[in-house]
Amino acid sequence: MVAWSPERSVLAACTMAFFATMVARLVISPVVPAIAEDFAVSNALIGLALSGLWVAYALAQFPSGLLGDRFGERAVILVAVGGTGLASLLLALAPVFPVFVLCTVLLGGAAGLHFSVATTLLSRTFQNTGTAIGIHSTGAPLAGLLAPVAAAYAGTIFGWRYAIALGAVVALPVLVLVARSIEPTEPLRPGEPMAERLAGGPLLELLSRPPIAGTLAISVLAAFVWQGTASFLPTFLIEHRGFSEPMAGAVFSAYFVVQGVGQPGMGWLSDRVGREPAMAVCMVAGVAGYGLYVLGPGLASVLLATALVGVAMSWGAALLPKFLDHMSSEEEGVGFGLARTSYMVFGATGSVGVGLLADTFDWGRAFLVLAGVLAVILLALLATAGRRRL
Repeated sequence: MVAWSPERSVLAACTMAFFATMVARLVISPVVPAIAEDFAVSNALIGLALSGLWVAYALAQFPSGLLGDRFGERAVILVAVGGTGLASLLLALAPVFPVFVLCTVLLGGAAGLHFSVATTLLSRTFQNTGTAIGIHSTGAPLAGLLAPVAAAYAGTIFGWRYAIALGAVVALPVLVLVARSIEPTEPLRPGEPMAERLAGGPLLELLSRPPIAGTLAISVLAAFVWQGTASFLPTFLIEHRGFSEPMAGAVFSAYFVVQGVGQPGMGWLSDRVGREPAMAVCMVAGVAGYGLYVLGPGLASVLLATALVGVAMSWGAALLPKFLDHMSSEEEGVGFGLARTSYMVFGATGSVGVGLLADTFDWGRAFLVLAGVLAVILLALLATAGRRRL
């Protein structure tokens, strides 16, 4: 039997913190139809609000790295979890749609402070970075297992506001867990003025390195698909496949269960066979999965599609370590946060993009576009592999 270690406590606390920040974001999607009806707004406007959430989440990644280097990772993670709980409560109490939009942005900003500093902390704590990031990333699938079903039932019985308030309920005990499990961390650059870290030249040089620039381009497209799926999969199942809200929530949870297995699996695979081959596996699964969602007959096709798409959306565990592979230890805090912000800002348009496609055409065509985006990534990976062989 392997003894429990302080390193494992750090990994567990980081994973649960990611879980809490993810719950707060995922409880919104299952009750989108109720929110739209209550505020009398379109899918595109709901998508715009969710894009605002994810853009704020993306923009927080870069300052998160700066703050972690200046004040220590533990302090930033505590602020992220506590801020997420408070923003969730405010979102549940929003009286009108403009306030709802503002609160989604606040929620995204608070939740976005976590991932980059947690990843940097784990990269300093563990040797097998891909495996550690994969395990940490299971916080999202764990949230996906529980949050959509809980939100769907709470929304059906009590109303959408109670569903969204679940984010605050979860954040409080996790805040206590993080405070007790992660020892105060020494800042890497406590005395260095933050303005010096924001010099444009070094940041541009970092992002323009060919391995990082190529990874960034692929990440933008993959994040667009992940974002559109996370925002509208339950709505797609209700509107296109005729599912009830609880049934759509259950399938949404199953999607995250698959990610729960896929994230550490893809992290392990990328450590052993390489980042690009593992990423290609994700893309092949995704093209097939989204095609089945739209065109497959019956419940069996939806279940198979959910398994395939869950594997596909585990791409982060395969791809994100590649950023760290090409950064020095001194660059990881700011560099990884900058990379995350860069690809997530553009990827966050997946919410409004898919919502707009659904309003303009229909849900089937909107999800076929997601399959097409993953096909483009697959072709890019194959082209890169072919150039290397030559």
